[in-house]
Amino acid sequence: MAPPPDADPVHRAGQTALDYHAATKHSPVSIRTNRHFLDFPNQPMPFKVYEGLDPIELPRGLYPSSIPALDAIAAASEADRAPNLADLAKLFYYSAGITKGYDHGGHKLYFRAAACTGALYHVDIYLVCGDVDGLEAGAYHFGVHDFALRRLRSGDYRAVVIEASGHHPSVADAPATLVLASTYWRNSWKYQSRAYRHVGWDSGTMLANLLAVASASELRAGVVAGFADQPIEALLGLDPQWEGAAALVPVGRGASPPPAAPAMPPLDLKTAPLSRTMVDYPKIRELHAASTLAAPEDAAAWRGDPPSRQDPPPSQPTVPLKPFPRPAGGNDGPQIIEEIIQRRGSPRVFAHEPITFEQLSVCLASADAPLNADFLGDAARPVNEMYVIANDVEGLDAGVYYYRRQEQELEPLMLGDFRDQAGFLGLEQALPKDAAADVFFTVDLEGLVDRFGDRAYRAAQLEAGLMGGRLYLAAYAQGFGASGLTFFDDETIDFLSPHAAGKSVMFLVALGKRAKRRA
Repeated sequence: MAPPPDADPVHRAGQTALDYHAATKHSPVSIRTNRHFLDFPNQPMPFKVYEGLDPIELPRGLYPSSIPALDAIAAASEADRAPNLADLAKLFYYSAGITKGYDHGGHKLYFRAAACTGALYHVDIYLVCGDVDGLEAGAYHFGVHDFALRRLRSGDYRAVVIEASGHHPSVADAPATLVLASTYWRNSWKYQSRAYRHVGWDSGTMLANLLAVASASELRAGVVAGFADQPIEALLGLDPQWEGAAALVPVGRGASPPPAAPAMPPLDLKTAPLSRTMVDYPKIRELHAASTLAAPEDAAAWRGDPPSRQDPPPSQPTVPLKPFPRPAGGNDGPQIIEEIIQRRGSPRVFAHEPITFEQLSVCLASADAPLNADFLGDAARPVNEMYVIANDVEGLDAGVYYYRRQEQELEPLMLGDFRDQAGFLGLEQALPKDAAADVFFTVDLEGLVDRFGDRAYRAAQLEAGLMGGRLYLAAYAQGFGASGLTFFDDETIDFLSPHAAGKSVMFLVALGKRAKRRA
């Protein structure tokens, strides 16, 4: 267990994160007075493309799993095996690969396996591994545009990642570790300083896919958000002004201890320009710098149990979730996670049609399933809490509910029709108003920051995105849709108060049946 907050300087920070969160809040006034516009001739390319590095083609005949999709979403594998190149290719494709393409106005739009704010796809995946079956030891970048790896460094650099993680046991035991990193400008082009929130959201939705596919492939995988940043940035050649690592994902088990890492001279690798010019948003760099862990011992001290809190007794009779529906035989038939991800997409319009309480129950339980993450301690229970506006759920009265984690039940806060309020809170958009249900993720940000310092903000947003990604997958596994949305911050907390007083909104996901498009 990590030391208490007053035992180490890393735990006494946090004000930068709170200031950033306050400065990037949406309100009815802020969205009406913001003069920002989308400069489409300067829109950044949604790929990181290394020039001059030979591609290493990945296997394309990706093998299917046999584990039911809902089981894969909500459970982690503890299998004792190492990944091979086919396993890694599968993880790359189903977390970041191109699954669909459309002609749009004379150019091609490509959509990825995981949802991303604005379809701007600013999060890349890197690989650091020893020798695996089919691939030599090295540090690699996954090129989404051609489904190939580029070798950034040759040799076994696992020791760098293990040390940077504060010798996290899962990283030390993993034959391979994936690193998720954001190129800020690819998202801040549209979302400005708020894009650092999206680093967590969009990394999280990718992680939901990645962890589910790893589970279905009988590979152990987890999330490590606490690591010394500089060694990881130097290893991968990330530019701290424009890029930042978001998470480590150790994959597999049973690795032999690595040798001492080879020399690590600075990388000077040319990448294709993203756009004509790039705009710097200092608040992003300031928060990333403030939430940096300087040394491996800081990473080891950072991880551990989050602050504990107990829900007050419910003021109204609660509604227990209904159990996961399972057909005879205990499986979901043809529903495997690869098929779910392949057809996933964010609806543009919801029909005014209900989902069932059983379906909503599956979604909430999937989102809230235990998570192997270094900031959750042994309990592995998420720190984000869920509030639900039920607009049209068969078997559940319309109203506003709080999800009580320990009891797996919904506590009614207000009953009635709140479609208009849901639409308003979701940035005055039609999707949350038309949805069957809206799920708001909130967290006690001040308490989390007191415990984990500024880096708590990264963890809170990352976890909210991951839980939202699980909602996506659970919804599509049951035949309806989900869409991640932004929101008015303070207005949402005011609406959910007094129950939500003192909390902060992290993410919003709308659930419902997709409406047929008019010709």
